[in-house]
Amino acid sequence: MSQFFYVHPDNPQGRLMKQAADIIKQGGVIVYPTDSGYALGCHLGDKKALERICRIREIDKDHNFTLVCKDLSQLSEYTRIDNTAFRLLKNNTPGAYTFIFKGSKEVPKRLLNPKKKTIGIRVPDNTIAQALLTELAEPIMSTSLIMPGREMAEHDPEHIRDLLEHQVDLIVNGGHLGEHPTTVIDFSNDSIEIIRIGEGDPSPFQ
Repeated sequence: MSQFFYVHPDNPQGRLMKQAADIIKQGGVIVYPTDSGYALGCHLGDKKALERICRIREIDKDHNFTLVCKDLSQLSEYTRIDNTAFRLLKNNTPGAYTFIFKGSKEVPKRLLNPKKKTIGIRVPDNTIAQALLTELAEPIMSTSLIMPGREMAEHDPEHIRDLLEHQVDLIVNGGHLGEHPTTVIDFSNDSIEIIRIGEGDPSPFQ
């Protein structure tokens, strides 16, 4: 049975954020809010937690996983990023974007796309997600909570509880979220490629 935290969307309770971060550090799988719906998250170094997430979503090792970061200070550790890309990201984060980069040696191989050796990067514009990332002091290995057969991320925490209360360790209830898919920008090749247009304005990257 998972824990279920009611967290204030504008003023997240520090005590609950610390508990959530501890659950991640101890190998737990959590559901938490972002600016693009709810996401599944775990510690980036935890293989068993990642396997649990893959079972929940019924995805395989070819899936594009994402590191959700508090800000850009962690980018150079986990990605190969040049100055031009960094400036673009600095001017457009936090926000509803997923950026794809070649991963660095600090990223566990199981998180990288096996063919392209890429990793997704997000800096979410969500107060609860930011508070959790501040407490954790490192990125969260993350993937949108899109259940098998669905196309959009789950947005109702009570419904998520019905679906997953026996499969995850914690559900962070940050309220009912709208369906806001991210805009996906690929920086892994010589040219910038817009993979998907979502909530984030694609024009700065065209």
